[in-house]
Amino acid sequence: MTALEELASTVNRVAGLAGPATVGIGSGWGQGSGLVVREGFVLTNAHNLRETHAAVTFASGRVAEATPRGVDVDRDLAVLVVDTAGVTPLTWSDTATSLGTPVVALANPGGRGLRATLGQVSALSQEFRGPRGRRIAGSIEHTAPMAKGSSGGPLLDTGGHLVGLNTNRLGEGFYLAIPTDAALTDHLDALAAGSAPARRHLGVALAPSHVAARLRAAVGLPERAGLLVRGVEPDGSAAAAGLMVGDLIVAAASGPITTVDDLYSALDALAEGAALVLGVLRGADELELSLFQS
Repeated sequence: MTALEELASTVNRVAGLAGPATVGIGSGWGQGSGLVVREGFVLTNAHNLRETHAAVTFASGRVAEATPRGVDVDRDLAVLVVDTAGVTPLTWSDTATSLGTPVVALANPGGRGLRATLGQVSALSQEFRGPRGRRIAGSIEHTAPMAKGSSGGPLLDTGGHLVGLNTNRLGEGFYLAIPTDAALTDHLDALAAGSAPARRHLGVALAPSHVAARLRAAVGLPERAGLLVRGVEPDGSAAAAGLMVGDLIVAAASGPITTVDDLYSALDALAEGAALVLGVLRGADELELSLFQS
């Protein structure tokens, strides 16, 4: 058997083992993939959900309606309750992933049929930002190509065991997967039980310091480090506190703010029931605004 035939045999074998548990989420290329992790439960990325219900397409072609049980937008994870009709859940790898490990990525983009690609682990402990801008650390970087709609599908070793949940395309042929480690197991348990983290949400779109500096200079305002408010959700905490588009957030909880991670750190350190005081520059005027006031 040639090397190419061995590779083809490996991909076919893994697809045969894990393909039945790889599902489509929604319909069309604008949707995503998911995987059966337990009887009656599908794991996918939170960004694949568009409505309060989602169509799940199985490898057999059967389509069933699923309901989100637990969603963590900041970590880009969601667990759906759906009739899995006897599909065998994927088994998780008990071996640590290392550089160079061959991997197979499976997907069923929007229910359009199974896709399988081969690659290798190119880096470990990588970071990317979730849908709300928070950092997701500890990701596996790999080179198995993924088409649009593949996020939420499984990343597997050559034995067909799950090593990660494909989540993010980096471009230039690199992709990121959330590792299926003990931390994800615990998180899956919580989401499957209907428990999602109660993280505070500001309800703003922000531009980084260098953008804020350029825009302030363009209108003749003095340079100041901070995050520029580009959008405010009408019913969010920021709107209720009076934050406006064009404001520059320069401090939070008495500490300086130069990056979005500074702001998230201030949020995460906030005591239960406490207000978050933001230092805001509105034009040349300095203001203090309190969020999450009871």
